[in-house]
Amino acid sequence: MRSVAVVLGTRPEAIKFAPVIRALKDDPRFAPTVISTGQHRQMLDETLDAFGLKPDIDLEIMAPRQTLSQVTSRALQGLGEVFKDLRAEAVLVHGDTATTLAGALSGFHHQIPVIHVEAGLRSGHLNSPFPEEGNRRLVAQVSALHLAPTPGNRANLLREGIADDTIVVTGNTVIDALRWASDRAEDYGSDAIEDLDSDNRRVVLASAHRREAWPDLPQIAEAFASIADEPDVRVVIPLHRNPVVRDALLPRIGNHPNITIVDPLSYLCFSKLMRRADLIVSDSSGAQEEGPALGKPTLVLGSVTERSEAVVAGTARLVGTKTPGIVKAACELLRDPSAYDRMANATNPYGDGRATERTVDAIAHYFGDSPAPDQFTPAVAIDELSAELARTATFARA
Repeated sequence: MRSVAVVLGTRPEAIKFAPVIRALKDDPRFAPTVISTGQHRQMLDETLDAFGLKPDIDLEIMAPRQTLSQVTSRALQGLGEVFKDLRAEAVLVHGDTATTLAGALSGFHHQIPVIHVEAGLRSGHLNSPFPEEGNRRLVAQVSALHLAPTPGNRANLLREGIADDTIVVTGNTVIDALRWASDRAEDYGSDAIEDLDSDNRRVVLASAHRREAWPDLPQIAEAFASIADEPDVRVVIPLHRNPVVRDALLPRIGNHPNITIVDPLSYLCFSKLMRRADLIVSDSSGAQEEGPALGKPTLVLGSVTERSEAVVAGTARLVGTKTPGIVKAACELLRDPSAYDRMANATNPYGDGRATERTVDAIAHYFGDSPAPDQFTPAVAIDELSAELARTATFARA
C-alpha cells in the first residue's frame, strides 16, 4: 500500500478533502494518514465529525488572533517533526490556505512529492484574494501532481509553465461532498432558523469574512440590511467567528427584524440551509461552487474571482463590496422572476460527482498503479477569452 499524508487545517479543506479521505481509506492501494494543523479548531472538528472522520495527527496550532506568519511557521514546525518519522510517499494538500502552503513546503523540504488538489485557480491579482492567490501560486511551484477542477484551471497552470503531463482535470470534490451531505441533515442546527420550512418568505443566505473585504464590511452590512428591507424577504447570516468581522457587521444588522444571525453551522446543516435559500450573497469560495451546484443564484462579494467559470456560465455574478452594487444586483433578482430564472437554471460548471474517483485514480496513476483516469469535461464550454474577462467585476462602482 502507498503511504500518503493528507494535510488539512480549515473547514473548507475538510469539506473538500472528506470524500477523498473516505475513498483513500476504502482503497486497498493506499494507507492515508490524516494530519490536522488545527488552523480552524471548532469548525474543523465539527466538519470532520459530520463526515465520520478524525485526524490521525493533530498539531493543534490554533491560537487567538495569531498572524498569518505565526500560523504558517507553527504549521511548518509541526509538520517538520511529523515528516521526520512518517514515511509518506506523497503529501496531499488542498487549495490555498496557510496550512496548504506549509504542507507543500514541508513536503518539498523532506523531498516527498506534493500532490495539489484544487490546483490552478487564479484571480490574476496577487493580493486578491489575500493571501490565497499568493499561496496557490507558490504551491504550484513545488507540486509534482496538479489536480485541477476545471479545464480553465488547467489552462492557468499551462500558462505558468507547468508540464501538461503533471495535470489532471478532475472536477471539484466539493460537488461530491455536497451530494453526500445533501440529504443527511435532519435539522438546521440552530433554534433561530428551525422555522424556515414553514416561513413563506424568500430566504437570502448571506455571509462575509474574507480579509480583502474587511475595509468594506460596514458597507456590506448596510447592503444586507437594505436587502432585508425588501418585501417578503428574510436574510439568514451564519456569522463568522472572527471578532474583526463581528465587530464590523453586528452594529448595523444585529437588531434588524428581518435578519436572523446564527453561529457558523455544521456542514450538514449549512447544506440544508443552502438548499432552502432562494439567493446566496457571499464572499465564500465554497458558495461560488455550491450555489451553482444547487441551482441557487449566487452574488459574489468581491471585484475579482478565481472561479470565473460560474460567472461565464451565468450562475454567479460579481457585485463588489460597496452597498449600491450589492443591493442593485440582489433587488433585481428578488423583483424580476425572469432574471432570477436565468441564473437559477444556468449550468453548473464545477463537477459531475466523480471528482473523488478521478482524484484517487490520478494519484494511483502517478505511482504507476493504475491507467490514466478520464478527465472532467464540463457541460458548458468556457472559452479562454470569456474566462479572462469574467475574472474582473463588471458591476457599477457607485
